Amino acid sequence: MIQIEHLHKTYRSGFLMKPKLALKDVSLHVEPGQIYGFIGPNGAGKSTTIKVLTGLLNFDSGKVLVNGISPRDVKSRRFIGYSPEQPYFYDYLTGRELLQFYGKLVGLEGSLLNERITWALQLLHADKDWIDRRLRSYSKGMMQRVGIAQAILGKPKLLILDEPMSGLDPMGRRDVREAILELNRDGVTIFYSSHLLSDVESISHRVAMIVDGRIVREGTVDEITDSCGIEYHVRTREVIAVKDLPEGVALAGHPQEVICADDAARDRLLRYCLDNSIAVERMEHKRPSLEDVLTEEIARADA
Repeated sequence: MIQIEHLHKTYRSGFLMKPKLALKDVSLHVEPGQIYGFIGPNGAGKSTTIKVLTGLLNFDSGKVLVNGISPRDVKSRRFIGYSPEQPYFYDYLTGRELLQFYGKLVGLEGSLLNERITWALQLLHADKDWIDRRLRSYSKGMMQRVGIAQAILGKPKLLILDEPMSGLDPMGRRDVREAILELNRDGVTIFYSSHLLSDVESISHRVAMIVDGRIVREGTVDEITDSCGIEYHVRTREVIAVKDLPEGVALAGHPQEVICADDAARDRLLRYCLDNSIAVERMEHKRPSLEDVLTEEIARADA
C-alpha cells in the first residue's frame, strides 16, 4: 500500500536559504491491511514524511508510491483519507456542516452523504449535541474527532493520521483506538504518527522509529523491544550481599530485589539461590517498552 525507498527531502530556510536535510535515506513498506505506527521525537521527520505521502510536499530524490501511484500524481488522492495534526477548518461552520462540505468534495450527495456522516460520527462517538455547534467553540479533542470523521467519509483504502490521539482525554483516546481497529477490520490500511507510545504498542502491526530524519528501527513491537534485551526482576526473601551477586546480576532499588540482565544471568542467580537455600518470592519478566527504545535511540543520536 505504501512503498518508500531511499527518500531524501531538503528544506531551505533563513536569509541565505541554507539547505537542511530533513529526511535521510528513508525506506519503509506498509502492506495492505496493516496498522502501521510511525514514531519519533519532535522534528524527527514524521510530519514531513506524511506530507510527502499525501502530495502536500515534494521530495528531492527516492521512490514513493501509494497504492502503486506516485503522490505527485493527483490520482493517488482517490485512495487516501487524511487528518493532519493541526487541521484548519472554517470555524464559522458547525461540525455537521463541515462534514457535509467535505463529503461533497469526495462526491457524496443526498441520503448517502447523510448516512456516511451518521456512520462516521457514531464510529468516533461524536454523535453528540456539540456536533451542531460552531467549530470555534470546540475543544482540541472535539476537533480531533471531527478531523478524523472527515478523513473517513469517502471510505478510503488508506487512512493517514498525524497525531490522532493528541489533545484527547483517556476516553477519547480509547474511542479513537477502537475506531482505528474497527476500520482496520473492514480492510482499511492505517498509517499514523503518535507520541503516545502505549497506544502505538497496543494497536500497531508494525512500527517504524525515525530519529533525526533517519529510520533507526522497524518491525513489529516484539521485534523492536526484544532487540534491546529482556530483564528479569527477582525478589528474594533474604538480602544477597553485593559481593556474592553472580555475573550479570545487580541490585535494584529494594535490598531484596535484583535485576538479571539476560537469561544466562537469571539461571546463574537461581543456581546461587538454590545452593544457598535462598527463597525466591517473585520473578518478573520485563522487556523494554517502545519508550525505552526510543529514548535510547535519541540519546545515541545526540551523543
